[in-house]
Amino acid sequence: MRLVLVIAARNDWPTDRVVKALTERGAEVFRMDTSEFPQDLVLAGRIDARRGWAGGLATSYRAIDLADVSAVYYRAPNAFRLAPGMSEPERRFAAAQARAGLGGVISALRCRWVNHPAAMSRAEYKPIQLAAAHECGLVIPPTLITNSPDAVRAFAGDVAGPLVCKPVASPVFIEADELKVAYTRKLAEHDLADLRGIDATAHLFQAWVDKAHEIRLTVAGDRLLAAEVHAGSSEAHVDWRSDYRSLTYRATETPDDVATADVATAVRRLMRRLDLRFAALDFIVSPSGEWTFLEANPCGQWDWIQHATGLPIAEAIADELTGVTA
Repeated sequence: MRLVLVIAARNDWPTDRVVKALTERGAEVFRMDTSEFPQDLVLAGRIDARRGWAGGLATSYRAIDLADVSAVYYRAPNAFRLAPGMSEPERRFAAAQARAGLGGVISALRCRWVNHPAAMSRAEYKPIQLAAAHECGLVIPPTLITNSPDAVRAFAGDVAGPLVCKPVASPVFIEADELKVAYTRKLAEHDLADLRGIDATAHLFQAWVDKAHEIRLTVAGDRLLAAEVHAGSSEAHVDWRSDYRSLTYRATETPDDVATADVATAVRRLMRRLDLRFAALDFIVSPSGEWTFLEANPCGQWDWIQHATGLPIAEAIADELTGVTA
């Protein structure tokens, strides 16, 4: 029987879908959250000259041998929960040891990964994504990353048409205990005239690409699951995450069809280049039908797309973890 190690937050319900799909395929699942270590999860990893990492990974109600793990599904687990009463220096030290110990042993497992955390960490960098996408044959928008107002104005002069500004990293932050999102903004002339604050950190600017709609392309192994995202408001037309209630979705032909076969080939090449077996990719589709790559999220959300379109994303992830080909 295949043993799949699932590492995710306990309250992550999209992972529940994957676990259900795995068990339906006859796989044994050991689910854990890194927040359970070291208080509720015990590690006893061993390595010697005869074999790779083996030994125990156990909770109070279940244990597995690491040598039996055939695949790992890694999806945004929580931070380690350390013993109370530690000083802040002690907590930093203990967390670093936990990351290098538990994280290091699990990361060293030679098995099927969706996705390996080292590959995910590297692929999170948008400059790496864009360069790789271009090299793999995808169309990308002209892009500038800078903290220089003069560079922004020079870029605007080189680009025909409007610009958008977006975060280089995660757009989510917390301010005054409130979760906030920095959405993509389309710049007006008065924005270019007043670029105060640009020098405070790095910003990403891109040429605006006219769109008929956008595509959320979920990739699991070699399967490409495409959904059209249609904006129903001016805000969503710039950044569809800003107005989910206005969106409509439609499962569409995968990029393997004749019109977009080159996109499919380039996407698979990109996934290999980034060493990913899962990602949620965002594309703009122009009125003429050209696909322009925006980004790839190696831990992208997908459950709402499956709910809205019926695309079998959880099932495709389970297939990839168990080695089933479509």
